[in-house]
Formats: sequence, structure tokens, C-alpha cells
Amino acid sequence: MTEKTLHIVGGGMAGSEAAWQAANMGIKVVLHEMRPETGTFAHQTGNFGEMVCSNSFRSDDSEQNAVGLLHWEMRAANGLIMQTADQHRLPAGGALAVDREPFAEAVTAALKSHPNISTDYGEIAELPSEGMWIFATGPLTSPALGEAIAKETGTDRLAFFDAIAPIVYAESIDMDVAWLQSRYDKGETEEEQKAYLNCPMTKDQYEAFIDALLAADKTEFHEGETAGYFDGCLPIEVMAERGRETLRHGPMKPIGLTNAHRPEEKAYAVVQLRRDNKLGTLYNIVGFQTKMKYGAQAEVFKMIPGLENASFARLGGIHRNTFLNSPTLLDDQMRLKSRPNIRFAGQVTGVEGYVESAAMGLLAGRLAAAELSGRDMGPPPGSTAMGALIHHITGGAEAKTFQPMNVNFGLFPPLDGIRGGRKGRKERYKGYTDRAKEDFSQWLEGQS
Repeated sequence: MTEKTLHIVGGGMAGSEAAWQAANMGIKVVLHEMRPETGTFAHQTGNFGEMVCSNSFRSDDSEQNAVGLLHWEMRAANGLIMQTADQHRLPAGGALAVDREPFAEAVTAALKSHPNISTDYGEIAELPSEGMWIFATGPLTSPALGEAIAKETGTDRLAFFDAIAPIVYAESIDMDVAWLQSRYDKGETEEEQKAYLNCPMTKDQYEAFIDALLAADKTEFHEGETAGYFDGCLPIEVMAERGRETLRHGPMKPIGLTNAHRPEEKAYAVVQLRRDNKLGTLYNIVGFQTKMKYGAQAEVFKMIPGLENASFARLGGIHRNTFLNSPTLLDDQMRLKSRPNIRFAGQVTGVEGYVESAAMGLLAGRLAAAELSGRDMGPPPGSTAMGALIHHITGGAEAKTFQPMNVNFGLFPPLDGIRGGRKGRKERYKGYTDRAKEDFSQWLEGQS
């Protein structure tokens, strides 16, 4: 183990991006990954950057959306995840969705061919006392490593549950019922404007669907587990339990859509499916994360008009998500205060989403590489998307109520002289993104 070597544990979004950034700064990197030797229930391969829950990086709008701004910043910083996503993108309206298998294969190939990166397959179950390390083990941190982290931090692990949406074979969808359309016909090309499949419901069909959701057999939790869900990834049956109209105002909202088969009829609710691969043979049901048992899922989802004869490439699932109480445990360099030779990155730090995880990996990789090179590097200013996130998890959040967070404009410092409220939102968001791009560009220039 040499002084200039950086060890990164976990080959997901955060670990892959951290390795790429550090290696490009001239640091030798060893990327440790326990898969495929030790698998998880959610992963299918041993590839780096494997996408488990969805194939979407969400909005790509860098002027009016905080996650789109995060895309912009990662591209500006020569991010591997964004580069690869752009190469394997699929039509998804205003979103950035990718063909997930070629995406992961390309991430893996890029890392394995980098002269400064070597790979080591096998589980790391302890926190090393020597060398510089980044732990980016994500929501599926192994039980042994989780116990080691809990022992070191002196706190119980916090947990919520991520739910996986089902995937349907396109050929089994009834296109005499379903139609292709992005909400409000969003997108610059016809392909983008028809990136989603839509299945309409009448009021009676919707009510019957809600009844079936509420009555379906659900996955039981193990002893000692509690159902503390992250609101951005709620199972649909949990949403239904909060009120019968909740889904109709959430993932099943009918606004911005016109039934191509019956344009004069207004649907009471609409189920959307998004293309999941480049071939267009697979579609995932948008927002339909679930903890229903497999048999119940097939029965309930076939109640959706157009999916009566659906065949499923994957049914939904649910898994525990482990994360740190980062505001109390990490410094502003993402180092563990009790062991400053160790950094954490990705979802385990309390950010939520592929993009946010990769962004925290990008920062951790750069900060670690700078430290190994004997340079001082601070995080980006809080006016940027990356800066807003890292400031939130390393001190901006209330430790007692800390929960995983997506990037959002509520984390950004207010702008002077900009109108508040809904009516001033467009101008305000543009102000946030303009300021962030300028500040992030200056931060990058300060490192060269």
C-alpha cells in the first residue's frame, strides 16, 4: 500500500465516479467490489455502475431543474457517469434515461482500461486504520461492513426501504388501449414526445385498482426492521393508504395527456410506462415501486387497462437502505471525523438518487486526490448543486431529523431581488442555475 494510492470500496455510481476523478488527477486507485463473488438480491451482474431501481437520471433541464443542473456540473467536471449516460441515452421526454446494460458495461470498460485504476474483487468487512479510503457501498452495504460502521460511529444504523418498480415486456402491452405520448408532448423530437406508454383508467377502474392494492398481500418485514420510507420512493400501496386520491395526483395523474384512440374521452387516471432499453422491448411502470408479494403484483397490475396480458421481465421488490447520520459524523471534506483517513460517498452519506450519489462520488474522489497530492481543496460553494448537497449532508441538515435528500432548490442560498412564490418560480430557478454555473466554473478553474 503506497502513500499515493487511494482505495475505493464499492463499484456503484459513487465509487465508479470517485475512481474516475481521482485517476484522472494522477492518483493510483484500487477499486474494491464484492460482486460477483458476494452478490446482493438486487444486483444482476458484477458490472460497475449497474442500475438497480430505474434506468432514469431524471430531468436533464439545467435551467429550471436542480437535478438537471447537477447533470450540467458533472459534465463540466468530466464526469464518467454523465459521459456514459449521454452515449447510451434513450428517449424519455425531458428526462435522461439510459439503456442500462450497455451503460454499465461501458462504465466497467472505461474503468478497467484506465492506466491508474486496478480492481480487487472481494468483500471489505472492516474500516482500515491505514491508507486513504473512500467507502461508497450504497444502500446495500453488506451486513458485516454495516456492523463495523455502526461500531465505529457509535450510533445505530438508520434505515428506510427502497422499492423497485416492475418491468414489462413491450410486446405484451395492448396498443389498442395504450398510446405513446410524453406528458404535454414534452421533447424536441417526435421520439422524445412519444417516450412514454400511457394506460388510461376510468373512475370505476381506478377505484377497483385502489381496492386491490390495499387488499394485496405485502412483503413482511424482518424482526427489528421498521418501515421508514423515503417520500421520493414510496411504494404505491403506501401512497394508496394515505388516501384514495393520492395516486391520481401522483404517478397516475392524467394531466397533459390525450388518449390517441379516444381523444374526446378524459381519463380519470393514467398509468405511464417508460422505455427501459434501447431496443424498446422493455418498459418500466413509472412510480410503481412496490412491496407486494410477486403473485399479488402480477394479479393487481394486470387490472391496468392495456396490461391485462402483460408479461413481466422483473417484478417489484424492496430492500433496506443503510445511511449515515452524516451531519454528526462527516467533516466538510466527507471524512469520518473519528477516522479522517476514511471518506464516505454516495447514498450511504444520505443523498438519494443515482445522480446525487455519483455527484458525491465525484467530490469525494477529487477531495481525496487533492489531499494525497498535498493540495488544499475545498468543496464547491453552496450556491452550486454539488455544493448545496455536500453542505446539507455535512452540517446543513438537522442531525436529529436527518433523512436522505434529493438535490432541490430549497438547499440553495436565496437570491436577492428575485420574486418569491409560484409566480416567480421560473425566474428564480433560472437565477439559481445561472449563478451556480458561474460559481461552479470558477471552482473548477481554481483547481487547474
